[in-house]
Amino acid sequence: MGKCKLCNKESIIISQKIGYCVNCLRKNFEEIKEAIKEIHKNLRESFSLPEEVPNFEEGRKCGQCVNDCKILENSYGYCGLIKNERGIKRNEDFGYLDYYYDPLPTNCVASFACNAPKGYYNLAVFFRHCTFNCLYCQNWHFKLAPKNRYSISEMLEKINSRVFCVCYFGGDPTPNIYYIINLSEKILEKQKCRICFETNGSVNLQIFKKIVDIALKSDGIIKVDLKAFSPEVHYTLTGSSNKNTLKNIEYASQFFNKRKEPPLLVVSVLLVPGYVDKCEIEEIVKFLSKLNWEIPISFLAYYPMFYLNDLPKTSKTHAEIAKKIALDYGLKIVNIGNIHLLSNDYFIDF
Repeated sequence: MGKCKLCNKESIIISQKIGYCVNCLRKNFEEIKEAIKEIHKNLRESFSLPEEVPNFEEGRKCGQCVNDCKILENSYGYCGLIKNERGIKRNEDFGYLDYYYDPLPTNCVASFACNAPKGYYNLAVFFRHCTFNCLYCQNWHFKLAPKNRYSISEMLEKINSRVFCVCYFGGDPTPNIYYIINLSEKILEKQKCRICFETNGSVNLQIFKKIVDIALKSDGIIKVDLKAFSPEVHYTLTGSSNKNTLKNIEYASQFFNKRKEPPLLVVSVLLVPGYVDKCEIEEIVKFLSKLNWEIPISFLAYYPMFYLNDLPKTSKTHAEIAKKIALDYGLKIVNIGNIHLLSNDYFIDF
């Protein structure tokens, strides 16, 4: 049971770790922003990551993602990968990653909307850096593990006739995106292969346009995880802005009708109890419905993890309401993922 420090409301779906309810976050964010920033700074310090987005006047501008870091000489950007070393050093020829072969069909976020054939493999490529600082990160161990470095030629060797698709995820692909673009082009020169991206959508729009080109050329899917709609809730949960994510979803939607199967774009939303509430859900589906009713959306059940481990699992009524709101706004393809995690720990009134 958590208690909001501002309004004194108590609830099982208020995180004591965050210290504030979702309504106070949206209405009084300027008053509590420093407290939220401190949470993120302390968490990142424990992993020896830059505590906040570097924004030094004398620093070199990165511009690769929404954080728009201005990095001092011999220092790193927020992602912990990109460095100012007599200029911004970007990884174009190698990436920090792990990989494995995943038999199709996989438990991919977009599996409900994907027509990948059985009997082949997905080459899952997990990148070990991220542009966000999600308090509930499901893959937070990447911050600790040794970071294996692979060249483009080394990864090309992993592509064979049994690989139907490649999926870049993490962490997030964004810090390694130049390497990914180069690798993808080489893969497509080697063989026909579906190339997919699972991302928080924080990458710069000009770079995202190249991602869309690759997905269109290869019949790949861009899976964008939209953490929240309101800037206040999004910052609280991730430590970053969602402005690039929204712009990139909007851009990709312009090409959505270029093909029916598989869909170019799939949006996923993690139903964080108490924070991704009816208001957040409604704003998200309203946004998507104005772009294209056919954009598939998947509401994912939350499991308490990492720093934000004092909330319950997503309740069945929370998921049911999310689906109802999406359908009421006219979205045609609505999925509930991780249904085995759904609980009866709290109830949301219809």
